[in-house]
Amino acid sequence: MSEADERPLRILHCHSTFAAGGKELRAVALMNAFGGAAEHTIISGEPDALAARAHIAAGITARFPADFPSLVGKPTPGRLVGLAQAMQPFDLICTYNWGAMDAVMAHGVFAKSLGLPPLVHHEDGFNEDEAERLKPARNWYRRAALRNAHRVVVPSLLLEEIAIKVWQQPSGKVLRIANGIDTEAFARAPDPAALRIIKRPGERWVGTLAGLRAVKQLPLLVEAMQALPDEWHLVIVGEGPERDAIRARAAELELSHRVHLAGAIAEPARIIGLFDIFALSSRSEQFPLSVVEAMAAGLCVAAPDVGDIRTMVAEENRGFIAAPGDRAGLGRVLAGLASKEALRKTIGSANQARARAEFGAEQMIARYRELYWQAAGRAP
Repeated sequence: MSEADERPLRILHCHSTFAAGGKELRAVALMNAFGGAAEHTIISGEPDALAARAHIAAGITARFPADFPSLVGKPTPGRLVGLAQAMQPFDLICTYNWGAMDAVMAHGVFAKSLGLPPLVHHEDGFNEDEAERLKPARNWYRRAALRNAHRVVVPSLLLEEIAIKVWQQPSGKVLRIANGIDTEAFARAPDPAALRIIKRPGERWVGTLAGLRAVKQLPLLVEAMQALPDEWHLVIVGEGPERDAIRARAAELELSHRVHLAGAIAEPARIIGLFDIFALSSRSEQFPLSVVEAMAAGLCVAAPDVGDIRTMVAEENRGFIAAPGDRAGLGRVLAGLASKEALRKTIGSANQARARAEFGAEQMIARYRELYWQAAGRAP
C-alpha cells in the first residue's frame, strides 16, 4: 500500500449553499460516517449559509477556507482557471446543484491540462426559478460543464431521466443513490421538550419539516387546513424567508391559533413522532428526505404528486397523494386521514416497514463510500 493510500482522502465539497437542508445534511452524514478516513474542505456559494456546519461531529476534519475563489460570478476564463487551480491539492471534487456549476465547468475545461482529481457532481433538485420549467440555457451549460465529470449522482427517478435525456449524460455515467437515514433513530419515542410548542390534550397535529421558501408553497398547506376540524393544528418546523407570508395567510383565514411556526430543529428525529400526519405542499421535490424521516417515524404522508414521492411511500399511502398545486385536493387527502385514526396507524406501520427495508443509512453510506474511493483510485 502506498503512502497516498494510507492517508485520509482529501475531498473538496463545492455547495450551492451549506444551509441545513436535505443535501447538506446528507453530505454531513457521510462525513460523519467516513470518520478519520477522509478530510473535508467545504465551500458555499452563499458564504454566510453554513448552518449545516453545526451537525458535523466532533473529531471530523472539516475546513471552511475564506480565501477559496467564489463559486458565484460570471464564468470568465480568468475566474474559471482560478477555480480549477484551487482544486489541485485534493483527491476528489464533489459539487452540488446548479449553484456549483461554474466549479464543474472549470474542472471540465482544465481537468486535463492541470491534472485535476476526478469530480463527482450531485443534483438534488431545483430552486423556485426552475420549479415549473428547466431553463434551456442552464441545460446547455450543464451539458458542457459535465462532459469530464466522473459521475453524476441523483436521488430520484425523475432526476435520473433528466440527467440522461435533457442534460445528455451517458446512462452509465449517471448513478441513482436513494437518500437514506438512521431509521431506528426516527422510530424512537419523541421528546416533547425538544419543541417549544406544547401539544395539548385532544390536539392533533399535521406537521411538516421544510425550509420556508416559496417553492415549498406553505401558504397552500395553511389553506388546506381549512378542511380539518378545530382540534387539528399545523406545525411547521423550519426557517426561511417565507415566514411572514405564512403568518399572513394564516391571519387572513383566521387560522393563526392553529398554525405554529416552530423554527429550525437540530434533531428532527426527536420531534417528528409528535405529528399525527406528515404533510408537504411543495411545487417541486425530487426525493425529499423529510418524507423518509416521516415514514421511519411511522407516520402517514399527505403530499403532492411531485418527484418520487408516490413511489417512495408504501402502497397503502399512495391513495393520499394529491395533484400538484391542488389546495382542495390536498385538503381532502388531509381530511380523509384526519377522520380515521386506525387508517393512519395502518399506513404509518406500512411506511415504517418500507423505510427500514429501502431507505436505511447503511445502504446509502456504503454506496457513496464505494463511489468516492473508487473514483479517487482507492480501495473502499
